[in-house]
Amino acid sequence: MTSNSEPRTDRFPVSAVVLAGGRATRMGGADKGWVELAGRPLIDHVLDRLSPQVDEILINANRSQARYQALAPVIGDDNPDYLGPLAGMQAGLAAARHDWVLFVPCDGPALPRDLMARFRAALTPATELVVAHDGDWLQPVVALLHKSLLPSLSAALTEGERKIDIWFARHQMAVVSFADQPDAFINLNSPDELAAYEARLPDAATGQGATS
Repeated sequence: MTSNSEPRTDRFPVSAVVLAGGRATRMGGADKGWVELAGRPLIDHVLDRLSPQVDEILINANRSQARYQALAPVIGDDNPDYLGPLAGMQAGLAAARHDWVLFVPCDGPALPRDLMARFRAALTPATELVVAHDGDWLQPVVALLHKSLLPSLSAALTEGERKIDIWFARHQMAVVSFADQPDAFINLNSPDELAAYEARLPDAATGQGATS
């Protein structure tokens, strides 16, 4: 019999949801998934890194849905009011085909190629969610959630909760450090941040640096 503290070793299927439903106010309102880095949309960089690690990909988007649909099935937020990333997680948990659902942002061009491998290693039978940590801060929009959390999340949103970390703290959570990959969760929230990151990429002109 497996104890609740022992890691899971089975290879289970995983759905992934790319969160592209935000307003991107600091990016001048531009749809962040389609903002270009090294000549390619950010969403392309994300999908390149995500696709080999999961069994299904969905995109949570509330605009540019036809463009995103050409890349993967699109799901919108269930609530017409803007509720932030938790609303995207609610929609993703409801729509995903598999019991475990990985969430990542649409503006994460350097997501770890071993993201799911490390998340799997952190799971125990008691774990309800796994969250990434960059060595300094929790990265709550890079998380693996079990579908059984959907009722709890829906109730939290109905109660008015909008902060991911507060809702996460209600559940059995594992935290995985990626301190060895300092750019893994680089936050590209403004044109200046995007330009600064692109400027230090090797072979930026060819688009190879962000996904190397």
